[in-house]
Amino acid sequence: MPLSPDLLDALRRFDSPTIANALEAFAVRDPVNGYASMELRCQFPARPPMVGYAVTCTADTTLPGDQRPIRLGDLVDVFAAAPKPAILVIQYVGQNRLKSCFVGDMFCAWLAKMEGVGLVTDGGVRDRPGIEERAPNLQLFAPGWVVSHGHGAFLDFNVTVSICGMTIRPGELLHGDANGLVSVPIEIAAETAHQAALVRAEEADYFAFLNSGDFTPAKLKRRLASHDEYVQTPQRRPEP
Repeated sequence: MPLSPDLLDALRRFDSPTIANALEAFAVRDPVNGYASMELRCQFPARPPMVGYAVTCTADTTLPGDQRPIRLGDLVDVFAAAPKPAILVIQYVGQNRLKSCFVGDMFCAWLAKMEGVGLVTDGGVRDRPGIEERAPNLQLFAPGWVVSHGHGAFLDFNVTVSICGMTIRPGELLHGDANGLVSVPIEIAAETAHQAALVRAEEADYFAFLNSGDFTPAKLKRRLASHDEYVQTPQRRPEP
């Protein structure tokens, strides 16, 4: 079942590193998993955090002489049927990823029209000014920009994909901003929002300490030791 709009709004109030830090409290996965590498870049860093459900697919645009059908109609049907807000996730499966290019302004405009809030791909994208103008509320994560779309063919839909070191399953809840992309287990989404508020308060207290007359290296070491112990010890899941 999709999460409530209020809960999604609560998650959007936090930047993605704060969400990542909050998730560490629950020990639901190894801390080296669940997020994308630095290769995946947020292309519109000034836009607010993106939160939505993954709609996954694989595709290729670089096979010479490709006669496979594009299947855009099938993609529209899959996206229309998905929970909203939705994030389209495209994994490249060809032989020349650096020349791949999956979407431009026309594509992103219909995504935004159909309650899409983001697009994530390990391939290329194009039409940056057009996307900025025609899909102003759509976030975009991709390694970079490529001038031509080649021959696009969408292959498999609603499958587990791998994007820049991050495994993404259909329907997975994603959170992304200028810092990168992280997944949020849906079963602890409410607890994560609650814990993120605690993380933010703890960080505010830390920075206040650094700027206070109470700062000493010895006190800093005690704070850091306490933080290390907290991170390394699995916490009880708090009530939302």
